[in-house]
Amino acid sequence: MAQAFIEVERKFIPGPDTEKRLQELGGTLEHRVTFRDSYYDTPELSLMRADHWLRQREGSGWELKYPGVAVVAGPHTEYVELTVEPAIVAQLCEVLGADILGAGSVAVVLGPLGLQEVASFVTKRSAWKLVLSGADEEEPPLRVDLDTADFGYAVGEVEALVHEKAEVPAALDKINSLSSMLGVLAQETAPAKVIMHLQRFRPQDYQHLLEVYSPRERPQGTKAPNSSLG
Repeated sequence: MAQAFIEVERKFIPGPDTEKRLQELGGTLEHRVTFRDSYYDTPELSLMRADHWLRQREGSGWELKYPGVAVVAGPHTEYVELTVEPAIVAQLCEVLGADILGAGSVAVVLGPLGLQEVASFVTKRSAWKLVLSGADEEEPPLRVDLDTADFGYAVGEVEALVHEKAEVPAALDKINSLSSMLGVLAQETAPAKVIMHLQRFRPQDYQHLLEVYSPRERPQGTKAPNSSLG
């Protein structure tokens, strides 16, 4: 089975000169792409309440993200990222307290687990990669995604993928360094697209979701409804 990655990322609100700044820093535009994301959960949002995010991306298949043990505190997130379907099914069964024998396909377990589409939207993405000046040539580049969702929300993220918890602090140093070069303030955060979608189109579910989390534990960059969401 393929090894799960730990996704270390920091979200921010991009400005009109973000792409120009990436070019100045030596960044390379890999591609521009448009895709649809559909998120699945129970009617009670049992997965999201447990900080588990099940997504089907058009052309890419299924992905499940859930929090790893935070190694470093700060305005970033550390999520385990599963893309192999049997591993996704096993984790879904664990968090939902279900036992479905012999099921290796996510589509097969949606019904038995009571999962349904709760959010779906189209994103236009500019995907960049960049190796920081002075870094080892063999070092994997940082990725910067600049997204605009079809409901009008724009968000950027600086991301590194690592295999081990021990690699998180070094990855975070690089993410914070690049974020600073892009003009992102030290403690700036930005909500994930799915959170903004819920806030705009399912406000009651959004409120219920926030009730589960303390201010320091809110998922994927969420903030209290009356505070600035950038």
